[in-house]
Amino acid sequence: MGSTRKYGTTPAAGLCPRPRRAPRGSLRPRGRRGRVAFLALAVAATLAGCSVGVPDPSAAKAAPAAPTLATPTITPGHDAAAVAAKDMPFAAGDTMAAGVPVQLSDGLRDVPGWKPRTENVAGTSEYLKEDGCVVSARVRTNQWALAVSGDDRASTESLFHYLDASILPDYLKSGTLRWGGEPGGPAPRVEVLVFAGGERAGARATAIYARLFGTSGSSVYLSVSCPDAATLAAARSEAEARIAVVPPSG
Repeated sequence: MGSTRKYGTTPAAGLCPRPRRAPRGSLRPRGRRGRVAFLALAVAATLAGCSVGVPDPSAAKAAPAAPTLATPTITPGHDAAAVAAKDMPFAAGDTMAAGVPVQLSDGLRDVPGWKPRTENVAGTSEYLKEDGCVVSARVRTNQWALAVSGDDRASTESLFHYLDASILPDYLKSGTLRWGGEPGGPAPRVEVLVFAGGERAGARATAIYARLFGTSGSSVYLSVSCPDAATLAAARSEAEARIAVVPPSG
């Protein structure tokens, strides 16, 4: 990648808690457009707001573990290079190695106007643009409970539904992200689902990309939130060009 650093999963990474339903009688936007915009903001908050444990300052400090060399995960008979060299549509999800997670690149950190806000905190990195746009990129493992066997599209719909039960498949549109490759050069594409909103006056414009890889057991999402539609279009273009889903190497 343009930047060799990648961020991915944490050993205890799991699913975010299901958001609570709004109490009866609470105000909700009326109409499909208002509802979709409201959902976009709710989902963006859900995706970015998963809690991270805060250590007790009075607790005893654990001794640092001695560094060890990481052993690559190798799946006998699996050609990881061949999988990485081709597009990854939903229908090709079963060509991935079982249980080997994907990662996300951090190429956006080198784009003028962007700067990292948090880096690989509980598997999440955030970037802030000088015009007020925010990108959050996250990888999660152990997603088996949401996976639909042999159907990554249905698995991804299940992921969105888990995050917010009000999100219907009709609200999701097909899209793509880079599937490996070097920033600025050609690369295969990985198919994802996209949830967009923020059409109400005064609301932040948002776009959320997600894919659950059923065979891999991992999921990725990339959320882009901007002050308005014009800044969102530019931020989405830069995020799509610079942040790649990194295929497993083994």
